[in-house]
Parts: sequence; structure tokens; C-alpha cells
Amino acid sequence: MIFTGVSQTSILYFSHLIFFYNILIHIANFALHIVQFFNKKLRLFVQGRKNTFDIISESLTPQDRAIWFHCASLGEYEQGVPIMEELKKKHPNYKLVVTFFSPSGFEVKKNNSLADVTVYLPMDTKSNAKKFIKAINPVCAFFVKYEIWPNYLFELEKRKIPAVLVSGAFRKDQIYFKSHGSLMRKALNTFDHFFVQNEVSKTLLTAINLNNVTVSGDTRFDRVSHQIEMNNSLPFMDTFKKDRLCVVCGSTWPEDEAVLIEYINNAPSQVSFVMAPHKIDSNKIESFLNKLKKPAVRHSKMTDVSLNEASVLIVDNVGMLTKIYSYADIAYVGGGMGTDGLHNILEPATFGVPVVIGKNFEKFPEAERLRSLAGLFSVSNSMEYSSIMTKLVNDSNFRSKTGMICGHWINSNTGATKQICDYVNRFL
Repeated sequence: MIFTGVSQTSILYFSHLIFFYNILIHIANFALHIVQFFNKKLRLFVQGRKNTFDIISESLTPQDRAIWFHCASLGEYEQGVPIMEELKKKHPNYKLVVTFFSPSGFEVKKNNSLADVTVYLPMDTKSNAKKFIKAINPVCAFFVKYEIWPNYLFELEKRKIPAVLVSGAFRKDQIYFKSHGSLMRKALNTFDHFFVQNEVSKTLLTAINLNNVTVSGDTRFDRVSHQIEMNNSLPFMDTFKKDRLCVVCGSTWPEDEAVLIEYINNAPSQVSFVMAPHKIDSNKIESFLNKLKKPAVRHSKMTDVSLNEASVLIVDNVGMLTKIYSYADIAYVGGGMGTDGLHNILEPATFGVPVVIGKNFEKFPEAERLRSLAGLFSVSNSMEYSSIMTKLVNDSNFRSKTGMICGHWINSNTGATKQICDYVNRFL
């Protein structure tokens, strides 16, 4: 990193910070190699990184130039997709490299057709950063939402490779805005530009003298807004839904299902339910089925007869939820009843569907905003869920008005992708 007009004391202080940061990264790396034997997800995390440089060398030549996107996990990947698609269309001569930090993102998208290379990001050591950036030879780098890795960013800055943060979301409780966060603030200073989701994020960044900020919104709005134009038909859903109201409960966790079960068991006969658990666990699905008092069928075992007889459909596979939301009259989006994190509320909202979520959504500004517009409802327990569901089911005008709020909200928040690509196209 180049220091200009900086005191020797500041340089020494920063040197100490990066020294201790690098020690912590190496300690963490060592610990992960031990605990991987006791945790399947951590084993994927460690073992998957062993192949990163081999995959790159097999996929790229020394003459290739790349556009690099780093995504923490699946949600950040979805935010990056609209930009990736647009840049790939306008700049086909560049290779597209996508990196993931988490197995939950990589394992789902490792075979995606959009990127030329999809790999785990090696741990943030100085040697890994140098080796990785040299290997992919990027013309620019995109970090999606908020994951910041100092050694990678300092190496990009050293090589004068532009780095851009997209769909950024910042909160005042993050380390960047704390007295002990000077190293991470240094890392933020390496970005050429920040494209953030809201004014709160911009205000926080400008308070630490980062003024290269544009409030562009969330690229996921662009992503989901195109879904309504696609063919979303699913023959099994036509058979299952018939002329009934359909409640789609997407990406649910056991904490969510514990709140939903009472209303499902007592719902009117004209209401059908689709349950799409976040994790496909046969034992947990069987446990949920045992609590149901209504006829149910698993997608993996369905027949036309069982679909016609069932009131509840359990989707025990992945990849279809977005299309299933197009059949919803009401949606429940999981993750917010526990502490695992709220899942994507934009997918059902784009179809003009009222959205219900759990109680924990403070870190999700899109949920806060849609709730303030009265397109989304948060519940804390079974009684509150039953209450709002009764109103949405029985009052068609209320249901329609709430759904219209959601659809309009999606349409009025598109455009982030164009702003970002217009900026990046200046140096590509």
C-alpha cells in the first residue's frame, strides 16, 4: 500500500494492525483445518479451497483478462447476477470469475453457466491475495454487499485495479464505524466507488470521509423484476392449486414451521399450502408431516391423484421456488422467526403478493421499507400469524391492495444495474 503525506506514526500503527490481522487469519485457517473433521459445512469450506488455483489454471490462459465478482454466499450472488449479465453482454472478450466465501453459495452455483470460472476465494492472506489476483488478471473487481477482505483490496490497489462495492448495505454497529475499526476503514478506502442500497449507508460512509458513494438501490430489484416476464408455469402447480387460494411458505426453518402449523391445520378448505424448506432434511420433513392434520404430499412422491387430494405440498428439492411464488396469493418468507437470517422477500413481492415474515428482520432494510409501506407483515407467534392470515384470506380487497403495494414497490426500485454498469463501462 502506498502512503502519501502520512506520518511515520500512522504508518507504524497501520503496520502493526495488518501484522496482527495476518496472524489472526493464519490462526483461523489452522483452526478450520482441525474443526473441519467435526462439521460437514466447514469440511466443504476447507477442502473446496484446495482446488481453487487448479481450476483457475485449467480455465484461464495467461493472456486472458477477467472481471471478478466476489460474493459471500447465494444472496450476494443473486445481487451480482444482473451486473454480470450486462457486463458479459457488453464485454464478451473478458472472462467472468466468480468467487464465494461460503459453501452454501458455492455448492449451489458451482456449475452456473454465467461465469467462466467459479471457485472458493482463498483465505485472506497476503500470499493468497497476490497469487490469486495474478492468476485471474482482473481488469476490475466487484465486491457484493458488504464482505471486505483487506489483503485482497490492498493488493488490488497496489496493482491499480479498480474495486467497486455494489448493493452495499451498512449499519452503524459494524466494525468500520467503531474506534477499533481503523484497519477495516483503510480497506474501505481502497474502493474506487460505493454503490449502496440506501441513504443510511451513504450517511455512514460520508461520516468517515468516504464521499465516492452513490445511492443506486439494490440490484436484486432488477433481478426479480425480470422474473415476471419469464415462463413461470409448472404443470404440477396447476394440478395442485386448482381454484384454491395458495399460500407459499418459502425457505422455511423449523422455527418458522412451528409458528405456521396451527393455522395450516385450521385453515379453510379453499386454502392450499406449499411448504418449501430452506434445507431438505428428510427427518425434519417427516416430523413436520406428522404434525399436519391435513392431507399432504411430498414433491418427490407426488402423483396426479395425490396432488388433487392434498391440501399441503412439501417441496423437497431446490431450484423451483421462484416459479412457485408466481402461483401464490399470499407468501410467507422464512428465516426471520429464528436467527438464521431472513430470506429473499423480493421474489414473491415481484408477483404482487402480500408478504408475511417472522420477527427478526432488523438487518434487512428492504423488509423494514416494505413493512412501512404496508406491503409486508411481521409476526412473532402462532396467534399473530393466524390473525393476519385470517384477514388476508377473508378480505380479498385487503389482499389485493397489499399485493399491489408490493408489485409497485419492486417496479419503482429498479435501475441500480444501469447506474453501476454506466460507471464501470468508463474504464472497461
